[in-house]
Amino acid sequence: MNEPIIISIVAPVYGVERFIGRFAESVLSQSYPHIQFVFVDDGTKDSSIDILNELIDSRFPHLRERVVIVHKQNAGLPAARQTGMEYVTGDYVWHVDSDDWIAEDAVERIVSRILETGSDVIYFGYMKEYADRSKPKPEKEYTTSQKLTYVRNMYTHKAYGSVCNKCIRRNLYYKPLVKFAPFAYAEDTYLTTQLVGYASSISHLDECPYHYRKDNPHAITRQNMKKRHREYALNFLDLYERYREVPAESNPIQVILDDILLQAGWYSIIYRLGLFKSHRYLAESIRKARVRTGANVSLLAQCLVKLLSFLY
Repeated sequence: MNEPIIISIVAPVYGVERFIGRFAESVLSQSYPHIQFVFVDDGTKDSSIDILNELIDSRFPHLRERVVIVHKQNAGLPAARQTGMEYVTGDYVWHVDSDDWIAEDAVERIVSRILETGSDVIYFGYMKEYADRSKPKPEKEYTTSQKLTYVRNMYTHKAYGSVCNKCIRRNLYYKPLVKFAPFAYAEDTYLTTQLVGYASSISHLDECPYHYRKDNPHAITRQNMKKRHREYALNFLDLYERYREVPAESNPIQVILDDILLQAGWYSIIYRLGLFKSHRYLAESIRKARVRTGANVSLLAQCLVKLLSFLY
């Protein structure tokens, strides 16, 4: 008899006392019975963990043995997700954010798709939740043969790079070069481009079981713009440095290497980030990079960056 598929849900917790009640109830009340719950207390200073424990004790005491609450010093979202991975035991991992929530049968629907396809990655749409309305954000379907197109579209924002709309086979996280981002902004796309690129198979669930809250004033997307662009550029330059020597046939991010360089150069010029000075290879590499349509920066901006790179 086949063993049931176990899903590990990993949720960093920091400063979400207003939201964690709804989030935790949606996660803990899932209809699918074979779930491990990993909550990572990222040094939160509010009562989020107290609220979580009270909810488990009062409503879900039968799940306590399947709940792991990890306490650590605050180090940011990528480090919290990575810490959570040290405790997962499931066959698949679903990283979620503790200010959002999920549909009551979300995991059951995901597992049904896993059983149907056996895919390494199951991805789906989400609901954008505003204070006064909800807006579905379905995801386009990509076949396994189109996974590199999917990787590039995640980087160029034509597909969703979030970890929250993907349930991923755990062993992909142990590929030799896979790591979590050094900075918080775009940390999810940094990770998912690697994991999807390494996947042997991907499968689309044409539903929106994830509810993404847009009214949290402390969300990363509300950071200072210059800080956001700096973290974005630094994250992906780190990715470029680790994968640039990997042969194309085994390189999960081969399709975004040129995009990374040209966008980093553009951001450095526009936002005065000093990346040409801190990353000595950048100018020469930009001069060799291919200009492409559909990138995050316009064709004109790409050409301008290549011209300006001769000044460094």
